Amino acid sequence: MLPLELQTPREMAGMLARHVKELRLYRGWTQEETAERAGLTLATYRRFERTGHIALERLLKLAVVLDARGGFDQLFARPPARSIKELEKLAAAETRQRGRRRDARA
Repeated sequence: MLPLELQTPREMAGMLARHVKELRLYRGWTQEETAERAGLTLATYRRFERTGHIALERLLKLAVVLDARGGFDQLFARPPARSIKELEKLAAAETRQRGRRRDARA
């Protein structure tokens, strides 16, 4: 299997589906039981396991019922600073306040 950085979105979706299926089987749940616990239709869940296609909110529901929420908070997190200069730049950006438009009326 390719490292995550080299996978296409389709490959990543398939990997997620395989991980969910593995976790479901580890818990000893059927597809029907998993779908019911997550509030999904059985057809939606089966399609996900087969194709990797699923709406984000439904994927999050599966993460909740399978107790696999870890990592979602880091999904689009800003990478750590790689230098002091970059760290200073990030700190300055956090303290910078947004200005008012000149034509805005109070």
